[in-house]
Amino acid sequence: MRSSRRHPLLVPVVLCALAVLAARPTGATDGDGGSGTAVGTRVARLYEEAAKATEQYERGRREAEAQRSKAQHYEELLDEQRQEIAAMHEDLGSIARAQYRSGGGLPLTARMILTDDPDELMRGQHALQRADLAVDTAIGRSLRAEARLAAAEARATAAWQALEKRNGELADLKAKIEGKLLAARARLEGQADASVAAGSCPGAVRLDQPGTRSTPAWVTPVETYELSASFGSGGARWANRHTGQDFAVPVGTPVRSVGEGRVVKVACGGAFGIQVVLQHPGGYYTQYAHLAAVAVDQGERVAAGQWIGQSGSTGNSTGPHLHFEVRVTSEMGSALDPVPWLRQRGARL
Repeated sequence: MRSSRRHPLLVPVVLCALAVLAARPTGATDGDGGSGTAVGTRVARLYEEAAKATEQYERGRREAEAQRSKAQHYEELLDEQRQEIAAMHEDLGSIARAQYRSGGGLPLTARMILTDDPDELMRGQHALQRADLAVDTAIGRSLRAEARLAAAEARATAAWQALEKRNGELADLKAKIEGKLLAARARLEGQADASVAAGSCPGAVRLDQPGTRSTPAWVTPVETYELSASFGSGGARWANRHTGQDFAVPVGTPVRSVGEGRVVKVACGGAFGIQVVLQHPGGYYTQYAHLAAVAVDQGERVAAGQWIGQSGSTGNSTGPHLHFEVRVTSEMGSALDPVPWLRQRGARL
């Protein structure tokens, strides 16, 4: 069951979950590594690289569109200039024809001898000369403007082509990162499933935390997501009713503590797979289940927004997601609807 409430995802979808990732995991190696910890950090690092490539690609695409619009604007200006120049040429032809009909074919001295009013002839001649000069000046100005506009259009087209080339390179980079990410996520998920089957939790994957910024007292457990199965919904996967809110996210997405608290449980096995339970001030508990890796140990103090694990699909799960619960005790059977509970505390879903 999918909720119609959606948070916007970045394109492509596989890169969506961590567009805000800004720090490299501690202890990451260049290779995939052999341990669950190494693979977990590798996944987090690849998410970071993919997010940066996506951001560069989107910025380049916006710049290319701006250049395209600029080139089109230049072409429109050129068309207007060409029309104005054509009109000026037509006016010049009309002046030349008028001069010829008024005796313009004769030398000025001959016309002065034949005219009844030499002063009037000279005034007309001066007017024609001023008109010719004005037309010549306008034509020169328009031709220079046309040359400038054509040069600007050429520069804009060249810049647009360069941006298109760069975007193609970034698209190739994203495709390579995506391939690595898919392989690393599959390996992380496989190791998580093996740990659950063996009943032994993997060691904590120590991730560098998000960069220093103002964090509200209460946040959502993941930053970018789709809401899926909601609290109280029915289905064959649950003995009674769904006891939490599911957040659909890819494997390896960092999961964060919704508020300040203490880790009271890190467990593996059973329907919830790998899970973390936190105790918060006021007597409330939150659970984060179906994880692929944990980033904290039991007894640790955590802050709001601190990464405490990575999402997965361990336990009774049909696909990658985070199962999130709010309880009045640390055990099952005391769950509350987590969505209004978070909203009452200012977390925006």
